[in-house]
Amino acid sequence: MVYAMAMILLVEDDRIITAALSRALTDAGHVVRPVGRAADALKIVTDERPDLVILDLGLPDIDGTDALRMMRSVSDVPVIVATARRSEADIISLLSAGADDYVTKPFSGGHILARISAVLRRSRAATTEAPSAITVGDLMINPRQRRAELRGEPLQLTRREFDVLAYLAERVGQVISRRELMNEVWNQARIGEEQTIDVHISWLRRKLGETAAQPRFLHTVRGVGVMMVDPR
Repeated sequence: MVYAMAMILLVEDDRIITAALSRALTDAGHVVRPVGRAADALKIVTDERPDLVILDLGLPDIDGTDALRMMRSVSDVPVIVATARRSEADIISLLSAGADDYVTKPFSGGHILARISAVLRRSRAATTEAPSAITVGDLMINPRQRRAELRGEPLQLTRREFDVLAYLAERVGQVISRRELMNEVWNQARIGEEQTIDVHISWLRRKLGETAAQPRFLHTVRGVGVMMVDPR
């Protein structure tokens, strides 16, 4: 069941796929804005502020991964990538570029609608239910504004990095398992994909100026999970 009507930007140059997806999304109550070029998608993301983007990687003008990075430089809109790439390295690259989720081709209309529902639910809940500010040592997180600062300097975080950081910061001193993060932050329970969590924790550590060997905020509890600690 789809969470609620949304304006969805569909970036896909295959007309047959565009028609089928547009029909499925419209039947589910969404408003669809289809485009076939990355340049047009970037303009719409900037000017029209869609609720969610479905981004195909095989675009005629700009590589899809590059287009994703460009989107992330101007917007925090949730992005689901549609890709035929299946290797772990490719998926890690997409997550690093700022994807919120991905689907591998071929996929059914029901599959993409379920993913859309989960991403929208997570995104909207984070905005409406989040506390105004969380302070952990010299780290300040504002979930409502989706802004984080370390020693007064803004942190440049992807959407998913921010979601993980905020989830842990709201539970300082609690050990959070990778499975819990996958369930609660990704709203999924994909068997065998918990390594995605490790990748995001590694990226967060780098941006927080720490390492796994010398942590300040993010402490790994071997065999259990990760815990946010106030370093003061």
